[in-house]
Amino acid sequence: MSWGSLIRLAGQDFFYPCNRIYQSMHQFQRTLVTTALPYANGPVHLGHLAGVYLPADIYVRYKRLKGEDVVHIGGSDEHGVPITITAEKEGISPQDVVDRYHNLNYDAFSKCGISFDYYGRTTSELHHKTAQEFFIEIEKKGIFTKKTEKLFFDRKADRFLSDRYVTGTCPICNNPEANGDQCEQCGTHLSPLELINPKSKLSDETPELRDTMHWYFPLGRFQAQLEEYVNSHEGDWRQNVVNYSRTWLKQGLNDRAITRDLSWGIKVPLNTVEAVGKVLYVWFDAVLGYISFTKEWAEKLGKGERWKDYWQDPQCRLVHFIGKDNVVFHTLMFPAILMAWNEGRTDDLYNLADNVPASEFMNFEGRKFSKSRNYAVYLGEFLEKFPADTLRYTIAMNYPENKDTDFSWQDYQNRTNGELADTLGNFIKRSVDFTNTRFDGEVPYECTSEDWNSLGINWQETLNQLDFAFEQFHFREAVSLGMDIARAANRFLTESEPWKAIKSDREAAAKSMAISLNFCHALSIVLYPVIPETSNRIHAMLGFEDTIEDHFNLGTSLTESLLLPVLKKGHRLKEKSEILFTKLEDADIAPELKKIEGLLAEAEKREAGIVQDRMEFKPVINFDDFLKVDLRVAKVIAAESVKKAGKLLKLQLQVGSVTKQVLAGIARYYTPEEMIGKNVVLVANLADRTIRDEVSEGMILAVEGADGKLFVIEPEGNEINGRQIQ
Repeated sequence: MSWGSLIRLAGQDFFYPCNRIYQSMHQFQRTLVTTALPYANGPVHLGHLAGVYLPADIYVRYKRLKGEDVVHIGGSDEHGVPITITAEKEGISPQDVVDRYHNLNYDAFSKCGISFDYYGRTTSELHHKTAQEFFIEIEKKGIFTKKTEKLFFDRKADRFLSDRYVTGTCPICNNPEANGDQCEQCGTHLSPLELINPKSKLSDETPELRDTMHWYFPLGRFQAQLEEYVNSHEGDWRQNVVNYSRTWLKQGLNDRAITRDLSWGIKVPLNTVEAVGKVLYVWFDAVLGYISFTKEWAEKLGKGERWKDYWQDPQCRLVHFIGKDNVVFHTLMFPAILMAWNEGRTDDLYNLADNVPASEFMNFEGRKFSKSRNYAVYLGEFLEKFPADTLRYTIAMNYPENKDTDFSWQDYQNRTNGELADTLGNFIKRSVDFTNTRFDGEVPYECTSEDWNSLGINWQETLNQLDFAFEQFHFREAVSLGMDIARAANRFLTESEPWKAIKSDREAAAKSMAISLNFCHALSIVLYPVIPETSNRIHAMLGFEDTIEDHFNLGTSLTESLLLPVLKKGHRLKEKSEILFTKLEDADIAPELKKIEGLLAEAEKREAGIVQDRMEFKPVINFDDFLKVDLRVAKVIAAESVKKAGKLLKLQLQVGSVTKQVLAGIARYYTPEEMIGKNVVLVANLADRTIRDEVSEGMILAVEGADGKLFVIEPEGNEINGRQIQ
């Protein structure tokens, strides 16, 4: 068997049984790609990257290589209860939370090379306007229903409690810390009413049931249309997507609440008593972010109506990249919302998704990633230590397309050292270095199409296989094919032995190097979707002054360049080569393996019911930094509760001749009347922070007792107001 025959994946039987589907994809003039919106209440981890953002980016980059019109839209989901819970825990505003994690996650995505055309936020004004327009349109048609239901109400906090604000004992496993939506210990999905001994997370009080009215979206009204929609994609959607969707359809679609009693979210756009205190449920508003973010992208380009080319032109293909836990939101609920908008209209009709390539899960060292259990590798932290392209490659080669896969540090090390450093990196450097030293840095031979097609590789078939693999979201196969080309290139260079041939047949050596350099160019194109930064470094080493991305807006297909040799005789290379990949030593991953041991031990304790708080310290500061803190004795001259914030008191403090306002999270332990007249210790030079629309100009010190109660530190003495504490 020739080495050229290695350039195969699973053979023709794998690539061409769905030829009808493959051909139908080419009827579209443009493509809109969306990625699931991560909650802006925590950092994204490698499981998120593997399931959604990397496969979407690989697909988008491939489409750009082909010179196609493709737009990639993503963003942060910044509403919902997880945001408010995080804010309550930290004593800050929800806006502070989403600002922090939106920026943190976008920065991590950028460093990983995820090439969004636009990354939006559901707190934006245009998103609020878009979601409210959808609500009003559907409300005018009389599609929504209204229902009065009983929900838990916290009298002390004076608010209704959504499911995640209620905790209690799980009726299945007796876990005393089950949440109102799910028990983390046994995984059972719950409702707050099922919990034994329910408690409010806001006040730790037992809540009472009260009536409240909400708007509901009648999914059942669109059951027949949704069944037809799902059935029409039999054979081209992944089986897991079809199965999840049909399971819901077989059970019969029920009404689903579309509003909640919350202060954080998109206000219900009606001037009625019923709408007071109501916001749109996050499941309804978040998916509409795909539309509002596309509008913002168009406005940023100065072409405000261009978004319609991607949402309302049937010639645009819409593709949603998601994880399997989000399937029904994108195959049933979001399509139903769009169907409701389209109902009775003849213009401004929205497209439904052509494909929803939902991935399975990527686990971490044999266990499911879990932010709540702190069992995860966070993307931003990973990229502080290791290169993005090595991570992208390893994950792509383990892409959880049809079944759960696993990320392990050992596999990451092996692929970095063996496939990337030894196979790809070594071949590129040998080719460039030998040309620079023995042929004055110029391509020494005019490689012809006959030479290029005499290598045992059918380049047209290879291109067809690549195209099919990428277009059908078989990313592991596509990347494997690229690495097979690298192996074939290595074998060609080794067998042709130009370092020996140059001694007796310089022309043969020149021909071998010209072919090898054209292999380098082919690899920079084939592997660009998965390792874009490395591909551009190869491109630069080959002497190109532009980047691969510079060609995207020219309407040309770089993938077609595989069919013919690109580098002509006399083309000059960069004077110096570089090492593309640094090998990972055992010592490089030893700290990560040690960290895993700790995470596993903690997970086992949690599963056994032995829960211990992890001892985590904040970043080290030096003594000079500590001395900058200005601690002063202050007297509370006024105090009051903060509206809709059950744990906060607003204090007016007299500090010498100055009055300062401080918001303190002590309302569960002190009444306003108890605080008036107390001496407290104030951090007087802390930067102002806005909490619940109130400015806090410092922080008072308190200690936590054995029972968890906070005790304010009360200095004693005469004439101590304003005194600095050393």
